[in-house]
Amino acid sequence: MPRFDLPPAELRTYRPEVAEPADFDEFWAMTLTDHRPDPAPVITPFATPLRLVDAFDVTFAGFDGHPIKAWLLLPKNVSEPLPGVVEYLGYGGGRSVPDERLAWVSAGYAYLVMDTRSQGGEWWSGGATTDPVGSGPAVAGWMTRGIESPETYFYRRVFTDAVQAVEVLRRQPQVNPEQVAVTGCSQGGGIAIAAAGLVSGLVGAIPDMPFLCHFERAVGLTDREPFNEVVRYLSAHRGAEAQVFKTLSYFDGVNFAKRATAPAYFSVGLLDPVCPPSTIFAARNHWGGPSEIVEYPFNEHDGGEWWRRADWLASRLSADSPTWSADSSSLSANSLS
Repeated sequence: MPRFDLPPAELRTYRPEVAEPADFDEFWAMTLTDHRPDPAPVITPFATPLRLVDAFDVTFAGFDGHPIKAWLLLPKNVSEPLPGVVEYLGYGGGRSVPDERLAWVSAGYAYLVMDTRSQGGEWWSGGATTDPVGSGPAVAGWMTRGIESPETYFYRRVFTDAVQAVEVLRRQPQVNPEQVAVTGCSQGGGIAIAAAGLVSGLVGAIPDMPFLCHFERAVGLTDREPFNEVVRYLSAHRGAEAQVFKTLSYFDGVNFAKRATAPAYFSVGLLDPVCPPSTIFAARNHWGGPSEIVEYPFNEHDGGEWWRRADWLASRLSADSPTWSADSSSLSANSLS
């Protein structure tokens, strides 16, 4: 994939004006007040052959009380409250099974991975959560479900679910509620940005190649899915452009980034045709708290290395704790603060 976006030097200072509704804060305050019940999780031990990890099947109340599935994984024999990580998933993926989700718990974190409602059938990572809300005419996928208005849009429900997931993890007796971070790759990264803009007191946010940012630029800049779902929708619904982009403005990662205060660690592939680099830099450069970004100059939508994210989070939790590192000379990445 050749470079198609702005040059790296321009990306690092790219801070565009992005459409923001005048009632953005009011809309989300109302959403979280009226459609966010007590998460009231049901947590059931889940039998696995894992000897060092306790696994729990979780069902909690998401948007309007809809049941949302998750896995909670804990290191065995926990004796004191642990820092926690909530992970959100990439487009089309589901929570899968516990033995495929061992990185964060193996590093000593209490780990909650949230299913994305109605997803989990697109790739190997199966899901277990339905979305009981229907929608009007939509392109295959999730980007245009309910796009006729902010009130009916799919991601209104997902972002509310994401806020609930943080509350579920914070409530666990094995978890230090002041040391919870959010993370995710692609769609999961976009959800993590939204959660960071809506939840206070997070210890960190780690959006890896985040999706759902700077819609006005992304739609039409790339012909890849999922952004291209909006293009196909508008090609069939001529004249709907103003309303579609009005709806999307309530869900733009840039607008959540402005409101986020937790430290953030972004990653970006500079050849990424799925989540164009400029859309990611737009969110990072508007971030309301301290932020860093690691660039992968020759990667597409496959940048991001878990050890870097874990190393960064460990450094946030304790400046004195040892962190794992690798020989940076063997890596094609540049870290920018």
